[in-house]
Amino acid sequence: MPEEPDELQELEHRRAGLYRELSQVGDFRPGSLNEVRRKCGKPNCACAAPGHPGHGPQYNLTRKVAGRTRARHLRPGPELDKARREVAEYQRFRALVGQVTEVNEAICDARPVTPGSAGDEDPSGTGGEKRGS
Repeated sequence: MPEEPDELQELEHRRAGLYRELSQVGDFRPGSLNEVRRKCGKPNCACAAPGHPGHGPQYNLTRKVAGRTRARHLRPGPELDKARREVAEYQRFRALVGQVTEVNEAICDARPVTPGSAGDEDPSGTGGEKRGS
């Protein structure tokens, strides 16, 4: 139940603002950007020296696809900059969706129950009866 008469209105106003923010989200992609340095394994290479950081940096975009981790090599410069913006935008999108979810849950809790409302019906639409064969 709402603690104040206009708590529900405030929550609905907040939700509308979040929906407006969501409509402004640009191109995004899930994943993580990683900077990787590696040693080539050649004994005469500078990277074999103790304390040498290795070759690189190389940049990879990693993400899960069908339960498997996929990595895509990115070139430094415009390609990497674009991927950084897209991954950051995805994080923004996820944060907004989380906020919308929290506000909607608060709205559901704050909205009064009215007799005969749609919330009293069986969500399956079957009237709670089993259908046999």
